[in-house]
Amino acid sequence: MIAAPASGQGKTTVTAALARLHARQGRRVQVFKCGPDFLDPNWLELASGAPVHQLDLWMNGEQDCTQRLHAAAQQADLVLVEGVMGLFDGDPSAADLAQRFGIPVLAVVDASAMAGTFGAMAFGLRHYRPGLPWAGVLANRVGSARHADMLRDGLRDAGDWLGALARVQPAGSNAKAAAKGGALLPERHLGLVAAHELPDRMERLDAAADALRETPLGAMDIHALQRWAVDFPAPPAAAAVPPLLAGRTVAVAQDAAFCFVYAANVQTLRDLGARVVFFSPLADAWLPDCDALWLPGGYPELHTAQLAANTGMAASLQAHVRAGKHVWAECGGMMALCDAITLADGTAAPLWGLLPGRVTMQQRLAALGPQQLALGGHTLRGHTFHYSTCDSSAAVVARTQRPHDGPEAAAGGGEAVYRHGSIHASYFHAWFPSSPGAVAHLLGVGAH
Repeated sequence: MIAAPASGQGKTTVTAALARLHARQGRRVQVFKCGPDFLDPNWLELASGAPVHQLDLWMNGEQDCTQRLHAAAQQADLVLVEGVMGLFDGDPSAADLAQRFGIPVLAVVDASAMAGTFGAMAFGLRHYRPGLPWAGVLANRVGSARHADMLRDGLRDAGDWLGALARVQPAGSNAKAAAKGGALLPERHLGLVAAHELPDRMERLDAAADALRETPLGAMDIHALQRWAVDFPAPPAAAAVPPLLAGRTVAVAQDAAFCFVYAANVQTLRDLGARVVFFSPLADAWLPDCDALWLPGGYPELHTAQLAANTGMAASLQAHVRAGKHVWAECGGMMALCDAITLADGTAAPLWGLLPGRVTMQQRLAALGPQQLALGGHTLRGHTFHYSTCDSSAAVVARTQRPHDGPEAAAGGGEAVYRHGSIHASYFHAWFPSSPGAVAHLLGVGAH
């Protein structure tokens, strides 16, 4: 597990570099992301060449985590898990996951503004919780070879040292931008910029892998890595997913505006028996023939002009809703269905107008954290994370609640779930494997 004392230390860069380094050498690498996240997996999948799934003891559940790790161990040479926030942040935390499954922790520490304190931080991370599996520590954003020596000398246990990385710069035309403070993996308001948006994405990953190769960690071959081998035993057999969507086609929006899609969610739709087809609301002239529609989250606020210009797609979506066919729209998908949006600069832009209401972008994070939704006799788990607010007159048929809140808490808090005709919409991002029955309900099976 690649973890850190806080967000922003370089976990994703190091995880992607390690995955890319070994994938380039022909090894099968499976990467997981601890906790809910859509953007880091973009980079991790590109680096490893394999789909990246979430591991979260609450959102997935222990049974699902056990199954995914066991399956990965059957076919991968190297399994990596990127942590979330700081190592001990959250309930459950990345440390909880590492300890439950015996996964050794590699701590990545931004050492750009420290010297001897680096050793104290490494010691604290290793010993704060008794019995935490431990691999070592990697210093990130190190200024010089002399700086690296100072950091290494400050460690209580010399065996903890797995190397130092300078601030990695993308090659070619982007090197000047990086030297002026630009990041190898740049960010925007919801997290990392998606990998598909950067034409030099592979060059960036290769630059990170090349830098890591010069560290003790990067120099380890697959035999040396066996010191951290973990046994992931087979889990008890899980109940089969009922084919509630058999014979139905579910269309899934997927493009630069609607890119927050868990690979496991798509697999759950297929496990439910659905035929899954993908389409681009930005580029396609009309909606594919389908029985139900999933509009996932993303960045519709960055593509309002293109969405408005695609009048054929807007008309096709209107026809879908008029026909009473079901829509599940989450976060960015819900935003796009509204009448209009006020952008961060104060300008207004029209949206699809299928859900009464207006979206307003905010300067600060509007909501963040794990959430669950009771719906149709099922409980669907997931999270919320958005920088906008929505004012809608549509009926609120349910509200999400935090994991440890009682039923009464959902009455006045959580994310609203709106119902307007055949549309269900919310800021809530759902993890479909947590309740396939609830997903089928949202897409029209058993819904009223």
